[in-house]
Amino acid sequence: MNLPQLQRGKLVRRYQRFLADIELTDGSIITVHTPNTGSMRQCAVAGYAVMFSRSGNEKRKYAHTLELIEVDGAWVDINTHRSNKVVAEALRLGNISGLRGFDIYPEQTLGESRIDFKLQKGDERLWLEVKNVTLMGSRVCASFPDAVTERGKRHLQELMVAKHNGDRAVIMFLIQRSAAKLFSPAADIDPAYAEQLSLALDAGVEPYACQTETTTAYTKIVRRLPVVV
Repeated sequence: MNLPQLQRGKLVRRYQRFLADIELTDGSIITVHTPNTGSMRQCAVAGYAVMFSRSGNEKRKYAHTLELIEVDGAWVDINTHRSNKVVAEALRLGNISGLRGFDIYPEQTLGESRIDFKLQKGDERLWLEVKNVTLMGSRVCASFPDAVTERGKRHLQELMVAKHNGDRAVIMFLIQRSAAKLFSPAADIDPAYAEQLSLALDAGVEPYACQTETTTAYTKIVRRLPVVV
């Protein structure tokens, strides 16, 4: 999907979870909103080049939003609010093998959770949860999560119940790192999530690791990667 008009800067620091200070090309510093609840380890590094947008909403306390961070010479889309939009566009265009031809219903209730998508094709129903991945566990392996996530574990449990009840269930890892060649859970960061993912896959939940291509103009899904648990 196309990105908003972006401006370039340099990360000074990320703090209080949703805030970051950015140094502009003229040397001035502004505070921007950071739309990412994760730790952003490997990405939120002082001195890294960033791209940010400006909101047209004059009521916002912080007019600018951090969008991309350059890591190892490649842009990483850290805006988790955009992840589902990127996936929805790929679903509409039929760009994800195995997930074509479905009617798309975003943000649907499953058990006690909100799941990102319910997909329907005739009598076939599929539940799809998306996780944004910006962490590399090794030089070639993308990993999730980058911090302990009880919510992510609960989503896997809900997907397992859906599968047990006869629906299809998919956990999709949206990989924002261009160097990745495969995906594996970050067991060193959250061993409970890694264990729950293994249980979910054994129960029939389908893993999709979809890698994006990101430029300063767009983010889009370009390929699937192997999942190793």
